[in-house]
Amino acid sequence: MFVVVVDFEVKPETADEFRAVVLAQAENSLTNEPGCHVFDVAMPPDQDTRFLLYEIYEDEVAFQTHLKTAHFLQFDPLVGPMVISKEVQTYTLVPPRRNREV
Repeated sequence: MFVVVVDFEVKPETADEFRAVVLAQAENSLTNEPGCHVFDVAMPPDQDTRFLLYEIYEDEVAFQTHLKTAHFLQFDPLVGPMVISKEVQTYTLVPPRRNREV
C-alpha cells in the first residue's frame, strides 16, 4: 500500500472554505476511486488553519491516477490561493506482523 501524508497551512480567512472543499475531495476520492482505501482529514485541536491529510492507495499507480481525476484537477487550483504552505510525504505501509506472511 502507498501512503500519502499532506500537511497544509491555510490562510485564516479561508479556513472554513478549505475545510469544506477538502472534505468534498476526500469523499470524492473514496467514492470514485477504487484504488483509494483511506482519505482522512485531521486538524490539531487548537489550530483551525492546519489540515493533515492521510491517504492510503492500493499502490503508487493508484495515487498517480488520483492526481489525474476530474475532482483533483478542480481541487488543486481551487485551494492553491488559500494555502500558505503544503508539505507532501509518501510512505510504504508496513502492516502489523500478524497481517504479513511469514
